[in-house]
Amino acid sequence: MKQALDNIKVLDLTRVLAGPYATMILADMGADVIKIEMPKTGDDSRGYGPYVNNESAYFMSINRNKRSMTLNLKSQKGKEIFLEMIKEMDVLVENFRPGTMEKLGLGYDYLSTINPKLIYAAASGYGHTGPYSKRAAYDAVVQAMGGIMSITGEKNGKPTRVGSSIGDISAGMFTAIGILAALESRHSTGRGQKVDVAMLDCQVAMLENAIARYFVTEEVPRPYGNRHTSIVPFETFETSDGEIMVAAGNNNLWAKLCECLEIPELAYDDRFKDNPLRNKNYDELRPLLTSAFKVKTTREWQECLDIEGIPNGPINSIDMVVTDPQVISREMIVEVEHPVVGRFKMPGIPIKLSDTPGIIRTPAPVLGQHTEEILKEYLNYDKNEIQKLAEESVL
Repeated sequence: MKQALDNIKVLDLTRVLAGPYATMILADMGADVIKIEMPKTGDDSRGYGPYVNNESAYFMSINRNKRSMTLNLKSQKGKEIFLEMIKEMDVLVENFRPGTMEKLGLGYDYLSTINPKLIYAAASGYGHTGPYSKRAAYDAVVQAMGGIMSITGEKNGKPTRVGSSIGDISAGMFTAIGILAALESRHSTGRGQKVDVAMLDCQVAMLENAIARYFVTEEVPRPYGNRHTSIVPFETFETSDGEIMVAAGNNNLWAKLCECLEIPELAYDDRFKDNPLRNKNYDELRPLLTSAFKVKTTREWQECLDIEGIPNGPINSIDMVVTDPQVISREMIVEVEHPVVGRFKMPGIPIKLSDTPGIIRTPAPVLGQHTEEILKEYLNYDKNEIQKLAEESVL
């Protein structure tokens, strides 16, 4: 089956999460992603648990559809092999600290002379410019510096890290978007370019109305718990057997919510008739809604709210998410056959293309699984030559 990125060749030097997440997106859409890893150790995330038959579940979850090749870029022969391969590539992706590739003699300025059509994508903590450029970063550090922790958590509580590694994942998504934009530009210019994505930049970009509110009001945004900062009611409520998230995002939905809760008079109450007033009089409104929600179960409220078209949902734990009928129907939990692990479940592909769909063709590779295959394919090396390179610690 034809895929959107068929014939796009990607050399992937990334490790851990942000970079591998970006290249996984490209691989899911059909790109041939060759993952270059250090001999013997490989991607750092191969050392992150939990493990199944000594294979990292962390690594397997974000490196599907890729081929693994070991190559020591610190060796002269390793660099020569890399440079020969780069001539054939559409995209190079790396997430080293800025300056690392230049120290290896493999920076963008040099590689672009060898392959002017190359898209060189670099995902790093702080980007390739600015006073923090050379600093090290991980997801939690960038969440802290990027402001998202300061607006996450219970009201009046301490800043809280978002449970998912959103600093890495958002950078991975923005890197993939940048690569696709650069590929589209190349259609008209014939030239590649550098894509520079910083995790910190991505966190700032995702703060959306927190920044807008600060500049308009000059008040520093704080955590609001599960409540929306601008829309009321837009938060969780306790039911008789659990909790439910409800989002009545406009006056029409507000009126329908009041009907569902059997308190229709609130829709016409002068204190609550529009969103600015509901925000202003929140402390009076909240107890009225809280008491109303406690009389039925979460499932009973879902049925009523769904009939009225009011956005709502239970607070699912992970075990509930992976068995949810909507998630299953959309193939968002898939099972692949791994050569060492056997059958292994992971998240599916969230982008559904009608004509060129994403496909999970292969599981994550074991370390160096495709080294021989790739050297034969790109450089016509025979087994003896490959064996010699391995003995010399190039592979």
